[in-house]
Amino acid sequence: MNTEQVVALFTKGKVAESTKLVQESIDRGDDVELILNQVLIKAMEQIGDKFSEGTIFLPEMMVSARCMQACLLILKPLLNSGAGSSGEIVVIGTVKGDLHDIGKNLVATMLEGGGFRVFDIGIDISVDKYVQAAQEHNARIVCLSSLLTSTMPYMRQVIEGLRASPVGGNIKIMVGGAPVNEDYARKIGADGFAPDAGMAVKKAKELLGLN
Repeated sequence: MNTEQVVALFTKGKVAESTKLVQESIDRGDDVELILNQVLIKAMEQIGDKFSEGTIFLPEMMVSARCMQACLLILKPLLNSGAGSSGEIVVIGTVKGDLHDIGKNLVATMLEGGGFRVFDIGIDISVDKYVQAAQEHNARIVCLSSLLTSTMPYMRQVIEGLRASPVGGNIKIMVGGAPVNEDYARKIGADGFAPDAGMAVKKAKELLGLN
């Protein structure tokens, strides 16, 4: 089992073949953390890079995420608590008034595949719910998603609410979504912006000094 095999299977959406490969590797006695860190996470990093470069597209990313989720379901029970990951916690949701979740779900899966512990709080999320989730889960990063230009201004309200909360000094805030760009992220006070799911993982690691 190697990274190139996994990339090929993931981008073709071969869930059954991917999980079989992982199970066979486990049955051989391969180290579970190495399977996760040195093969699966590296494969997802390569897939994220390919997506950012434009050599693969959204359908390949979505089926890759589905494969990764299936493989993680096999590995999670075998991992020690916090092992095989950075242990850093991310809260992610789509802002109030916006019911889109495809991009948000993809980013959540990529972050989890990148070694983060991810709490997806869903869609149409108010300031109070973001603050509550950040406090409850001791989040290091909070990710805001918006797919509508009409809901983009609410991102600023969420950021202001998070900054004013008891956890405001301990978290980094990332924003993303089709109408969002780097300039807008900076204007509303976000710590980071990512144009796609692959870059979101890199930006999250950069913000926490994990690169």
